[in-house]
Amino acid sequence: MRPVKPSARSSSRTGRSGPRRRAKQVGIAGAVIGVAAAGLATAFAVERALVRKSVNAPGDPHADEEFGEQPHDERLTVTAADGTELHVEIVEPQQAGAKPTIVFVHGFALDMGTFYFQRQALTELGEHRLVFYDQPGHGRSSRLQSGDYDIAALGKSLAAVLDATVPEGRIILVGHSMGGMTIMAFAEQYPEWFGERVTGVVLMSTSAGLIDKAKLGLPTLAARVSAPFIPLWGGAARLGGPVIERARLASSDLAWLLTRRYGFGDSRPSPSLVTFVEQMNSKTSVETLTKYLRTLYTHNRFPALSALKAVPVLVLVGTKDYLTPVAHSEDILRRLPDAELLKIDNSGHVVMLEKADEVNAALIPFLERVS
Repeated sequence: MRPVKPSARSSSRTGRSGPRRRAKQVGIAGAVIGVAAAGLATAFAVERALVRKSVNAPGDPHADEEFGEQPHDERLTVTAADGTELHVEIVEPQQAGAKPTIVFVHGFALDMGTFYFQRQALTELGEHRLVFYDQPGHGRSSRLQSGDYDIAALGKSLAAVLDATVPEGRIILVGHSMGGMTIMAFAEQYPEWFGERVTGVVLMSTSAGLIDKAKLGLPTLAARVSAPFIPLWGGAARLGGPVIERARLASSDLAWLLTRRYGFGDSRPSPSLVTFVEQMNSKTSVETLTKYLRTLYTHNRFPALSALKAVPVLVLVGTKDYLTPVAHSEDILRRLPDAELLKIDNSGHVVMLEKADEVNAALIPFLERVS
């Protein structure tokens, strides 16, 4: 029995069906991509429209504020314990005296500009020597060469700044968010400084632990990722950092809206302030952000608070802080019952910018008392 050969007709049909099927698949894929692209274009257009509407809204109290560099008397570089080069700026007092030096420590994804209005007010008073620095991987400080960042190492970085800029005399430490955690880590490592050299501490919008529940102002995408997935973020930073950076640039309008939503408590904050904070965020690289994730999620400095019992402590928090909620400040007060707690109404995580007048009205008298 001879094998049956396929006819020319059946052969040609089979030959045509492959390309036709592939063409159909490509067409469907193209349609899906087209719909997705149209959706993204629409989303970006909506974002841009919302941002334009917000930015151009009348009545911005800081519309004329340049938010550029502020005056300083000295600028230097300090090498941290982990090898990073820290950018430091110093403002000397206008009046001679023996008042403590005030050292400011900013938070995650920000820089020394965090204390813009406090620096402005205290410089005008001219009574204190002021020290500001950018944390490792932030602002004008260099990045970590290898490994992840660690809150304990940030405590040692603060020690390096103090050794270089305030070798003698009294000190008041002011920390916001991760800057407050840095002060706690420093207190854990150098408790003997408190009551002797360090004579006062101000903690703004910070936490001694439970960061996995608060998310601490991590980038929106990271904030939705729970602790077990942190290693994946490290890999994403190494493999796709440039891609993520391009995505951040493409969605800058969305970043602005998210900064307004999660950084501020007022429903209509100053657009200029939102832009200022968003610019600080956008200047912090994805590599730096991901290298901080593990240490932020595992932060626990409740035992370190015992060292702060030796000095006056002022705790400030906005009542609408979604990143380090009021409950975290109250938790600090339970361990520091002699500390002073001030809740600032209708303010979010960047309380020292959003409600600068109210913060300064509490901060300056506190500095005078402990001085």
